[in-house]
Amino acid sequence: MTVRRFLPLFLTQFFGAFNDNLFKNALVILITFKLADEYGLNAQLLITSIAGLFILPFFLFSSTAGQLADKYEKSFLIRIIKFVEIVLMVLTAISFTFLNLWGLIILLFFMGAQSAFFGPLKFSILPQHLKENELVAGNGLVSAGTYIAILSGTLCGGLFILHPAGRAFISAGVVGVAIMGFISSLLIPKAEPSVPGMKIDWNPFRSTMDIISYVKPNVIVFRSILGISWFWFLGSVFLSQFPTFSKDILGGNEEVSTLFLVVFSVGVGLGSTLCNRLLKGKVSARLVPFGCIGMTAATLLLYFFSMTVPKTGELAGVMKFISEPGSWGVIFSFLLLAASGGIFSVPMYALMQSRSSDEHRARVVACLNITDSFGMVLSAVFVALMLMLKISIINIFLIIGIVNLLITPLLSRLARDENGH
Repeated sequence: MTVRRFLPLFLTQFFGAFNDNLFKNALVILITFKLADEYGLNAQLLITSIAGLFILPFFLFSSTAGQLADKYEKSFLIRIIKFVEIVLMVLTAISFTFLNLWGLIILLFFMGAQSAFFGPLKFSILPQHLKENELVAGNGLVSAGTYIAILSGTLCGGLFILHPAGRAFISAGVVGVAIMGFISSLLIPKAEPSVPGMKIDWNPFRSTMDIISYVKPNVIVFRSILGISWFWFLGSVFLSQFPTFSKDILGGNEEVSTLFLVVFSVGVGLGSTLCNRLLKGKVSARLVPFGCIGMTAATLLLYFFSMTVPKTGELAGVMKFISEPGSWGVIFSFLLLAASGGIFSVPMYALMQSRSSDEHRARVVACLNITDSFGMVLSAVFVALMLMLKISIINIFLIIGIVNLLITPLLSRLARDENGH
């Protein structure tokens, strides 16, 4: 894999994911500690609403984005999207400066929209720039880089916005990162259109159903999409509940929750790297069932070790937490969960790309974006229902682990079907 073919796209994706989460978490913290009271609004309800508002464009625009990515030259489209991001971030900086809540919320929606248009491009362009034996490594690096960008953007957004000059830091940061993303996009090699004569269907509902009807008969691609979406569902359940799990189950403060975010991101990176080494560049699903079993084993270990961590009256910081019995077992469980997730998901990204036709690849990725978004929304509904039934967070994690084990036979069939192919 040459640096020239891959690095510009990797950096463009990294800066985009970082900026999304820098902006989003800074806004969440600002609403929680300042703007909700000033506007007389319910902070928790507003935060839940803006999370949904960021995901909504993936339902509305993914199918259109997939068609555009198949019809036009991809690197040119990426540059347009990254330029639009600069404009949006300049407006965001102005809104942060003047504490314009509604302006920030509207801009968050448009940031979600530009991410929805970028998604089909970043994954459909990989098979055009990489050889088949480089796809697993490429997807592994993109997955690892994305999680690190999400983590670092989330941390920076939360840390900087609470600083006395925080709004100035965030304003400069989002604009600066957007400019770096645009500069890196200028170096992305051309990727010729797959279907230049295609007529765009601007009806998002009809075009979504059309691409689903195309994907469904392709068993390998369809099951890969379902498997990836399940991983996002599972990951969303864990990531969204880290703060509550740290506080209510382990007696830890926000530092402990942040530690788990770091461990999770490192784990996905390790799993993605290990997956490429084990497969030696071959696009294959044979490791997917082992990743699935590893995730279930991790949830069982997490359940056991979390019961051995003593809770004290005062919430523990990182140093106190890691000195407690069972704490390293909890950390290892999260590391195993994330590493298994990397081994689980990376081969399916590569399979989805390599087994999709050139004419439909971007629209297949758009279909994946839609199902991923649905999985994240469904995870929030699932957790809410479990909490309404008075089921504790650790038991929710256990239920997810058991359900995950039940889908292992389906993913074993994916490996067999792929070998048959």
